[in-house]
Amino acid sequence: MGRPMVRNLLRAGHDVIVHNRSPEPARTLAAEGARTADDPREVAAGATHTALCVADPDAVRAVALDSDGLLAGAPAGGVIVDHSTIDPETTRVLAETASARDVAWVDAPVSGGEQGAIDGTLTMMAGGDPAAVTAVRPMLEVNGATVRHVGPVGTGQTVKAANQLLVGGTLALVAEAVLLLEAAGAEVTPALEALAGGLAGSAVLDAKGARMHAREFAPGARVDLHRKDLGIALEIAREHTRPVPLTGLVAQLFDAAAARGHGGDDHAGVLRALEALGPPGGTDAEPQASAAPTSNASRNRPTAT
Repeated sequence: MGRPMVRNLLRAGHDVIVHNRSPEPARTLAAEGARTADDPREVAAGATHTALCVADPDAVRAVALDSDGLLAGAPAGGVIVDHSTIDPETTRVLAETASARDVAWVDAPVSGGEQGAIDGTLTMMAGGDPAAVTAVRPMLEVNGATVRHVGPVGTGQTVKAANQLLVGGTLALVAEAVLLLEAAGAEVTPALEALAGGLAGSAVLDAKGARMHAREFAPGARVDLHRKDLGIALEIAREHTRPVPLTGLVAQLFDAAAARGHGGDDHAGVLRALEALGPPGGTDAEPQASAAPTSNASRNRPTAT
């Protein structure tokens, strides 16, 4: 996600300083006009607004709090924008630490995938002080076609968690639909096109339905990362005593996909967990003599003679 977002900022005329834990992406961006820094502290020291996008809470804490981290170099009055997807509580703690140094923290996780980053059409859910969000909005809008201030620090992560439970649940349902169509002998490609044209249509169906049918799971957003995000959603639900039973079930499917070795696959690979529940080969098995008994209603239904 980071590279295309930096490229968009460069094209928009911003002076961008970059650091990456592995040096090759930074070298590539330097060849395109970015300046490079040896560590996050150097990045922050040279900028009024700093953005980071890493995988998990531990990585965010390291980038922000280490001796060579962002807060060691950020100037008073600066703003740090976190595009990572992490939990709201970690975000609030980091924001308090930043505030003690007169630095504002904005959590602005993104949705839209790598293609959205390339196209500059991401959705951003921004949590933070209104003045801080206003200050960084021009930077955010370079990569975000939809940028919404959703409340105080931490609420951006809460909205992203809601986003991820919706996406995860939809992925599971699209996978079920694909497997059902395949098992029943339908022409899957035109069937998916028909579904996309009706009320069942969604961005997830458009982006992932055909890939599921083709079993093309080269990673964009990985199963393991989506598992982490669903865990965040479940933790928020526990904190607020809000039952989310469907999300719990979907999280189990993602766990099962990872347990079967698909954690590094695209999150559409949740299909593998559902596929494993079916008969060998993914086709209908022969009916068994010990089939489950029919309901009383079925047994008592009159038959035509």
